[in-house]
Parts: sequence; C-alpha cells; structure tokens
Amino acid sequence: MPVITLTTFINAPAEHCFDISRDIDIHIASTAHTGEQAIAGRTNGLIELGESVTWRAKHFGIWQNLTSKVTEFDHPNYFVDEMVEGAFKSFRHEHRFEVTDNGTIMQDIFDYQSPLGLLGRFTDWLFLKRYMTRLLEQRNRVIKAEAEKLQ
Repeated sequence: MPVITLTTFINAPAEHCFDISRDIDIHIASTAHTGEQAIAGRTNGLIELGESVTWRAKHFGIWQNLTSKVTEFDHPNYFVDEMVEGAFKSFRHEHRFEVTDNGTIMQDIFDYQSPLGLLGRFTDWLFLKRYMTRLLEQRNRVIKAEAEKLQ
C-alpha cells in the first residue's frame, strides 16, 4: 500500500491549523481545480468526530463520489479520516499537529490502497501516487496561507 507523508511548517498556533484542516469550506477552496463539492453529510463548517462527508469531484476527466468519516479526534493534536465508500479500495488520512517554539508542524500521513490488484499497483507507480501527493501539497498550501493570515 502506498503511503504519502508530508510535513509542512506553519507559522501559526496548532489550534488554528487543526481547525482550518477540518474546515469543509477551506477543503473545497483547496480543490477548486477539481470542481470538488461536499454533497452529503457535513457540507460546511468544521467536521467533528463521527461525522462523514461525501465529496463529488472530477479526477482524470471522470466525476467521482467519495465518502469519508472522521474516526479519531484529539483536538488540537490529530484527527483521522477514513474512506467509507469511493474509488479507492481503502484510505486512512492522519492529520497531525506538533507545537513548536515558533509555530506548528503539520504532518499528513495518507495511507491508501488502489483497487484492481496488480493493475492498481501499476497505476500507483505510473501516476496516482504523484497525483495524490500534488493534491495534498496544494491543500497544505491553502491551509498554511489561511492559518498564517490569522497572525
């Protein structure tokens, strides 16, 4: 299973970074290029433990729906969302926040499994892991900008 780990320094308190990371509206802004919208479950504001959201977005020219649920939550240290239904065989996305002297280290650990066995693994190698990494990096740039704007 591919695992994408990203670390982003943000010059803002962990509480701000944590809340911005779980803000549905900020997520939509960070994925505007995919036309992503929240269409069911929690569709705006801050998602909480036990809540789910269904996203609709265009990836690789195909409209897709994906439902994820927040399964772990420790404000302002970490939360986890996991796919309930969607194109992946599975995914688990850990969002971790570490306080430093001058800000917050935000870490994403995105652990996913593609469907279709060997074909899925080939797709990961060929382009999917790079695509998902760029998607998460774009999201983190938006989170960082939003959090640092509050300073």
